[in-house]
Amino acid sequence: MSFVLRTPVFSDGGKIPQKYTCDGADVSPALNWSDAPARTESFAVIADDPDAPRGTWTHWIIWNISPNATALPEGVPGVGESADGARQGKNDFKRIGYGGPCPPPGKPHRYFFRLYALDAKLDLTAGASRNELEHAMKTHVLSQTELMGKYGR
Repeated sequence: MSFVLRTPVFSDGGKIPQKYTCDGADVSPALNWSDAPARTESFAVIADDPDAPRGTWTHWIIWNISPNATALPEGVPGVGESADGARQGKNDFKRIGYGGPCPPPGKPHRYFFRLYALDAKLDLTAGASRNELEHAMKTHVLSQTELMGKYGR
């Protein structure tokens, strides 16, 4: 069994549809996963663009996703904490929640969605930064998987 992350809206390495970018509705794509480690107590997602002109650009961080979850729906609301306890932090657009691909004109950029299976829920307040999230989960990662899509203008 292999921990796998997928989306129904693009294939791994494929083009991200405009709907999920700043040129469209700018909503998060649906994500689904399977075969998480048995000891998983929560999940976290980090989405970023390593091809951004000023270095890696963080588009989304969300953590404390239920260990029973196998998916995130399309269009996760940009709120600090959802009813199920999942929390979101600030992206590099300085907003809580998802901010879609918005590259400058030129060569398409790569966008990585990384899913982490963690052995604990994280004691991290909503609105935290990516650095704070990475520090909090550093010793709790059981496994990780990723999905990459491309988008250009």
